[in-house]
Amino acid sequence: MSAALVEILAGLRLPEKTISPKYFYDARGSQLFDEITHLPEYYPTETELGIMLDNMPEICGLIGKKASLIEFGSGSSRKTRALLDSLQQQAVYVPVDISEHHLLLSAEKIRSEHPNLEVLPVVADFTQPFDLPDPTIMPLRNIVYFPGSTIGNFTHDAAQELLGVMHQEAGADGAMLIGVDLQKDPAIIERAYNDSAGVTAQFNLNMLTHLNREFGFDFDISAFTHSAHYDADAGRVVLRLISGKNQIVTNGDERIEINDGESILTEYSHKYTLEGFAKMAERAGFEVRKVWTDAKQLFSVQYCVRRG
Repeated sequence: MSAALVEILAGLRLPEKTISPKYFYDARGSQLFDEITHLPEYYPTETELGIMLDNMPEICGLIGKKASLIEFGSGSSRKTRALLDSLQQQAVYVPVDISEHHLLLSAEKIRSEHPNLEVLPVVADFTQPFDLPDPTIMPLRNIVYFPGSTIGNFTHDAAQELLGVMHQEAGADGAMLIGVDLQKDPAIIERAYNDSAGVTAQFNLNMLTHLNREFGFDFDISAFTHSAHYDADAGRVVLRLISGKNQIVTNGDERIEINDGESILTEYSHKYTLEGFAKMAERAGFEVRKVWTDAKQLFSVQYCVRRG
């Protein structure tokens, strides 16, 4: 039994059934998420891109020349391309992702757009330490890049651990450039995860399609519905899949009972205050050196330097 299957089964045996959000991202899931980023209700992508474009000279000046840009999550997004277009004399680009197919497609796209840039993709679960490749030109420093407020998909404890991995991968004199979604009017947040076109619902449900195809489950996907609500007290969106009937899901000899109305937690999306994120970064060994936001304070891009 693979480590991934062990992890999935362990989550489904919990009192509140849970599947890690990393299993959203098969090829179809990646395509659906790209569609989500273009939806009118989904503010994070366009807002973050606007912040990046408005402040690109300062961002690139802080990163400096001959840096290694290590992106946690494969980067074919407009934000990644805008950053790579603007950086001068970059040593190497290292996209890291667990989804090999999507990662290699993204890396090839970046290579075609930047033929003089060395692109060295790494297939890895970036929540755990991983080995960096040896580039042709040794970088002067490492910059960990984590856009999209993906940090919000982790519980506070898991996010703290992930920042620790980033601190390790950044190395001496390294830094982190990260997108952090901010706390705001709950109505704005709720609309972003319950879009009128239903793309987020498709994205959520596709996780079960992925598990059926790749891991041998037999979820009755038609019996599930998408749910997303903002828990203001916890400062996070909670995504769930809710079963509309009693069912037994099997995987080999495993039998998982799911009751009518029972939910599977698929994702948190935490929203931070600037002060709250700064304290978490400090505990991981980073110092927030610069914060850029949009005029409405919906989103932030933060540059954090490694201490110690």
